[in-house]
Amino acid sequence: MALHPSVFFLAGTLLLAGCASGPDYKQPVLPLPSNWQTPQSGKLADLSNWWARFDDPALDALLQAAQQDSPTLAKATAAIEKARASRSTAEASLWPSLNASAGATTSGSLKNDTGTGRTASSGLDTSWELDLFGKTRRATESASALLQAREADWHDARVSLAAEVAGDYVDYRACRIKQAYYEEQAQSQAKTSALTRLSAKAGFTADANARLAEASTASTRSTALSQKAECEVLVKTLVALTGMEEPALRQTLARDVTSLPQPEGLQVTSVPANLLRQRPDIVSAERELASTSALISVAEAARWPSITLSGSIGLSATRGASTTAPWSFGPALNLPIFDGGSIAANIKSAKADYDSAQATYRQTVRDAVKEVEQALVRLDSMAQREAEARKSAEGYRAYLTATETNWHAGGASLLDLETARRSAISAEVSLLELQQNRLTYWIALYKAVGGGWQTTQGETK
Repeated sequence: MALHPSVFFLAGTLLLAGCASGPDYKQPVLPLPSNWQTPQSGKLADLSNWWARFDDPALDALLQAAQQDSPTLAKATAAIEKARASRSTAEASLWPSLNASAGATTSGSLKNDTGTGRTASSGLDTSWELDLFGKTRRATESASALLQAREADWHDARVSLAAEVAGDYVDYRACRIKQAYYEEQAQSQAKTSALTRLSAKAGFTADANARLAEASTASTRSTALSQKAECEVLVKTLVALTGMEEPALRQTLARDVTSLPQPEGLQVTSVPANLLRQRPDIVSAERELASTSALISVAEAARWPSITLSGSIGLSATRGASTTAPWSFGPALNLPIFDGGSIAANIKSAKADYDSAQATYRQTVRDAVKEVEQALVRLDSMAQREAEARKSAEGYRAYLTATETNWHAGGASLLDLETARRSAISAEVSLLELQQNRLTYWIALYKAVGGGWQTTQGETK
């Protein structure tokens, strides 16, 4: 029994089906320092639940609310679903398509009554483009890498959101404490102004000194009012970030505003190369690079012939005639001969996209190393400055206590006492600002090392 020529044609083409155009993707190896160059203090921390180190129920509540109702995360989730649908579309191209059809017609003549005829038909049509040079497989590979990039983007958005909420919460706590300091300072200056005014009326002090004291009091009151407004602005910011109702948010924030959170120190022991696995933005950039690499192969595959296998079978029945069952099967070859340079231009464009993605990946890695190093430098500086500022604040507080004792004994004036009080308050504000900055840089370090997020390349969410 002789075989149909199309069978030999099919066998030959299937032997070529394992070929794939274009180079296989290899992740670039980037030069990175072997160790961090900044000295560190603190303990090794597990960042997967980093906010628990603050031991602050209010912060826990804000972070939980933000994670549950975030437009940013919702948008990132939608991007994942879109990428997943694109991958499914690419994978569907690997399989044959099958379509069914059915119809019935009635025919006759309006002029000569020759009767009517009825015809019924049904059929199946199938086609399959053989992936001889890996065009569809590379497209699927690109779509899969892009899906992984979108998943990493979601994690990056989550890390950024948590860092932003924590940073604004720390700023709010510091803002309220500073507001209390400025209000205390304004009350102190009001007392000084009243005493200076009495002294000026009695002729013991120049009237200009009284005016100066009044001006200083007004300036401090203005600072206190400005600080209060800044605190209210931060409340509005937290409402927008968390999605909480403002009354509920204010109730949460009112739990404790007398001091700043005091998390344990953080020590980064991983080497810079591990950032490639810890930072979701780096993972996203690398997966984008892999996606563009696969698209080069897709563009190159357009140079080669494509073969489509198609076939059909049908049934047709006409009243008064016998039923027929026509069928057909055969390959179709499409070979690009002249396209005016379109395919070459597409390949060049795909390679340019790859070069751009590679530059983005390299820059992302460099920025990551820079951010960690900068956060470590600032934390180290804050630790040294905070120690000195604490000594200063303790010294001014001790001086205020001594002056107050001396005032009660009649050895110091009320003006001396209020001057000492304002100096102590200024020192406390300086210490508070350093503590606030230390927490801000701690959060920045948490974000810079990826927030404890890790993934196994190739897994999808």
